[in-house]
Amino acid sequence: MKKYYPTLLLAFVIITFSCSKSNKEPYQIPENSIELIAGISGKTWKIAKRHNDGTRMNMAGCFLSYRTIYKPDMTMKDNNSEQHDCGPSLIADWEITQSKKGHYFIKLKSDQLPEMMNIEKDYKNFQITYLSKDSLQLRYRHAQFSGQVRTIVDLYVQEDVPVKNRDFHNK
Repeated sequence: MKKYYPTLLLAFVIITFSCSKSNKEPYQIPENSIELIAGISGKTWKIAKRHNDGTRMNMAGCFLSYRTIYKPDMTMKDNNSEQHDCGPSLIADWEITQSKKGHYFIKLKSDQLPEMMNIEKDYKNFQITYLSKDSLQLRYRHAQFSGQVRTIVDLYVQEDVPVKNRDFHNK
């Protein structure tokens, strides 16, 4: 039995790790998700935190002033063009979709997306990993300027929610 112990231990670790990772249930969005995202007449969100492949990013410059407005008519717009040197504003249609694996996404559709996000399609999916009245967390893959594809996780909060240390690198 002693000579089989390392093999059994390794098999146990592999089975435990693979089962725990694959059996994780997808995040279930609330029934009133559209209202939580867009409010009654529109809702403005700001980025509270951004992680780029697990590393927290600084919220300086354009990130601090960035706002996204989702409307219940299923349109959205950001405020980039209203800020100095922050680029054009994205105007898009949005909807909530669900993958075959049960994950929920905000799907943005706009003819601006290919150029803005360096993609070929005119739509982009952002996985909803958390949603409440004042918080929205989205995860997506993005090819950055270097061409390297990274996982971005943005935590948005309602515009009027105070967020300490958004610009933590500048303190």
